[in-house]
Amino acid sequence: MAGSSFGERFRVTTFGESHGESVGVVIDGVTPGVELCEADIQAQMDRRKPGQSSVTTPRKESDKVHIVSGVFEGKTTGTPVAVILHNHDMRPAAYDDIKHSFRPGHADFTYLRKYGIRDYRGSGRASGRETAGRVAAGAVARKLLAHRGVTVVAYTKAVGGIECRTFAEDEIERNAVRACDPVAARAMIEKIERLAEIGDSCGGVVECVVRGVAPGIGEPVFDKLDAELAKAMLSIGAVKGIEFGAGFAAADMLGSEHNDPMDASGFVSNNAGGIIGGISTGQDIVFRLAVKPTSSISVPQRTVRESGEEQTIETRGRHDPCICPRIVPVVEAMACLVLEDHYKRQAALHA
Repeated sequence: MAGSSFGERFRVTTFGESHGESVGVVIDGVTPGVELCEADIQAQMDRRKPGQSSVTTPRKESDKVHIVSGVFEGKTTGTPVAVILHNHDMRPAAYDDIKHSFRPGHADFTYLRKYGIRDYRGSGRASGRETAGRVAAGAVARKLLAHRGVTVVAYTKAVGGIECRTFAEDEIERNAVRACDPVAARAMIEKIERLAEIGDSCGGVVECVVRGVAPGIGEPVFDKLDAELAKAMLSIGAVKGIEFGAGFAAADMLGSEHNDPMDASGFVSNNAGGIIGGISTGQDIVFRLAVKPTSSISVPQRTVRESGEEQTIETRGRHDPCICPRIVPVVEAMACLVLEDHYKRQAALHA
């Protein structure tokens, strides 16, 4: 399928459907001779997998990693690394009642109009299940970036109007919503659980901070580093907006307020979010994402069938009442893919 590959020199192609036999990814451009094992990837897959808590889908998938190529005697060979994750807890029959109906918020209508056929089993390729391959590839990129001194941390900043007021990085993996504020996290969990009880959902804001990127990474004009990161993030199905640094607040600032002054020690502020002219400044790269409410809800909604007949629909099944907690590792993965690709592009510039 066109559109299933991403990157230039570090290139990934994901495959598989939500309720098909398996999902996975092929990664090309992996540096040879790097130690890599399934446990390196599994650690990230365990953060993304379903069934983690009361605020995620109850679908049970172990997401056990199988590396089938590109690694020999514990080291990458430089040839494509292929990773397969077999699906186990598939229930395609759960979608029989709505297989001819367009679910509001889903890609049912658009996929059918584009291809003339669609996989109605949990949205097929349009399902969040597709991101499993991204996270697997991101784990490989993350290991390569670690050798460059680059770290990527994403977290839930807001859910359903409840915002984090403090930042404690060590709290992110200690609560079910992956929030950076433990007090806000408790309120977020309570709200998500209440919405789940009535069959509704909510969205939120996820922030990502990238540290250790050398200055000079990124391409000018069309392949700006922030443009590439934006494309990567907006390719995640639930993401509807992105801002860097001061973001949309810049619209209300003066130039004298938004410009980042410099002194002998470097930049004094970071309203640009670590990227100027599409190229990294050496500061932290900071961006935030608007994550929409989960489309699959059991609240009655108006829609039509493929025949054009109007109807009221309730989407039943196993769905996340809020996508933010499980989208955090996906955001990190996509950031890692972009950064490793651009590091390789920078190296090629001086080859």
